[in-house]
Amino acid sequence: MNTFSGDRRRRGAKVFLMAAAWAALFAAVTLLVMLLWNWLLPALFVGTRSITFSQALGLLVLSRILFGGGHGRWKDRHRWHNMTHEEREQLKHQFKSRWGGGRHRSCGAEEAQAPESPARVLPQIGFARATRVVR
Repeated sequence: MNTFSGDRRRRGAKVFLMAAAWAALFAAVTLLVMLLWNWLLPALFVGTRSITFSQALGLLVLSRILFGGGHGRWKDRHRWHNMTHEEREQLKHQFKSRWGGGRHRSCGAEEAQAPESPARVLPQIGFARATRVVR
């Protein structure tokens, strides 16, 4: 029973140290962004002011949202490569039934027919009329 309590303390200390290490790393990266901004941009662009630590943090968050937000959205993407063709089709069907099935259909709408191809439409309207439209 005494060793169980020691394991729990070690685990808690390890979690605390990891959280502190991540916070220190994040603060160091933020400080680096602030120092680089204050060193480079006022010298390169007239009228650019120095920024504070909190503004550098906001700049990091903004750049993550704008440029790095797309990575790792679907954590199980490695699972896709291990699926059979039937499993992939079943998953696609589940996604389509959940979110409306495509970008041209609204959610919950009836199945829409695909638009006709130009090869089918041109003979119906006549060649002369089609050439006037193209010009």
